[in-house]
Amino acid sequence: MGKVIDGKKIAAEIQAKIEKDVAVLKERGKQPGLAVVLVGDNQASRTYVRNKQKRTEAVGMKSVLIELPETVSEKELLETVETLNHDDTIHGILVQLPLPKHISEDKVIDTISSEKDVDGFHPLSVGNLFIGKPTFLPCTPAGIIELIKSTGESIEGKKAVVIGRSNIVGKPVAQLLLQENATVTIAHSRTRDLEKVASEADILVVAIGIAKFIKKEAVKEGSIVIDVGMDRDENNKLCGDVDYDDVVSKAGYITPVPGGVGPMTITMLLANTLRAAKQIWEKTN
Repeated sequence: MGKVIDGKKIAAEIQAKIEKDVAVLKERGKQPGLAVVLVGDNQASRTYVRNKQKRTEAVGMKSVLIELPETVSEKELLETVETLNHDDTIHGILVQLPLPKHISEDKVIDTISSEKDVDGFHPLSVGNLFIGKPTFLPCTPAGIIELIKSTGESIEGKKAVVIGRSNIVGKPVAQLLLQENATVTIAHSRTRDLEKVASEADILVVAIGIAKFIKKEAVKEGSIVIDVGMDRDENNKLCGDVDYDDVVSKAGYITPVPGGVGPMTITMLLANTLRAAKQIWEKTN
């Protein structure tokens, strides 16, 4: 039976360290600040934002929510971002995606100051990631690496397979695994013999967006299985891209859904905000 990688527990441990750091900074009159911009009334986005706000405030950071109507113009949204870029009390800026179709997500991401890009989506952050320079790492991929390391297993020399090639998860997590000296394969929906490719992985990261897509036949005995999916099964129950009940007896380590990758994403956002604040203060002092 595979050991469960408890994302909630690991996230809580990291958040406790962040809270201590923030408390020390507040004693010196410095409080890290995170601003979240929410456009429209997408209920899933609203839930994510509410959770981010709760965690931000719980670690002692300043939390600012800016809500804009679905009809807001692209120009108005970009002006809002620029205002936050120049706000000295804000050190991290996050514009919740997706955005309405009349607004270019690329333009919005490009407008966020790279110094406050705590999502790690700015082209400068992405470029630095891929050439191995220090940068803000995308939150979900960074959290995945922490989860893998929590097993105590070395990533170096392992064969890693990432199923999914999105700019938010698949590509950056593959790059981070490569930086940890894994041998990495990026697979996707058009990969031939996908089950065979996956079954050879010592580390399998699944972010394909199909409920219970990965069965035990696609999993190597004793491997580390990280499920990034957030889907609904035939009973409308929350599940991942991995068929947990089918795979758990074969995997060495496995993340549950919920309670695996999800809590780590918000945690790494807080870590990035703390880092951004420290870097901005170092430059201005």
